[in-house]
Amino acid sequence: MSENAGAQQTPSTSERDPRRKRILFRCWHRGMKEMDLLLGGFANSRIDDLSEDELLELEHLLTANDQDLYAWFTGRHALPAEWDGPLYRRIVAFHEETGPAGSAK
Repeated sequence: MSENAGAQQTPSTSERDPRRKRILFRCWHRGMKEMDLLLGGFANSRIDDLSEDELLELEHLLTANDQDLYAWFTGRHALPAEWDGPLYRRIVAFHEETGPAGSAK
C-alpha cells in the first residue's frame, strides 16, 4: 500500500472542468510575478474545492488591476468594499497559514 493511498486525490488537468482550468491559468498568468504567486498558489491548492459563489468571486478578482490587487494583499492600500468578500479573505488567510505561494512555512 502506498503512502498516499488514503489521501484525497485532486483531479488531473484533463479531468478538471474547462472553467476551473481557465481560472487556474489566469491565476498563474497575471503579468506580475507576485500576483502569479499569490493567486496561483491559492488556486493550485483550492481550485477544486471552490463553490460556485467562490468561483464567481475569484473571476471578479481576476478583473482587478495587478498593482491594485498587490497593494490590497500587502496592506499598502485599503481594500475597497467592492472587492472585499469571503474568498478574498480566504486567500489572505491561506497565505498567512501556508506562506508565500502556498509553500510550507
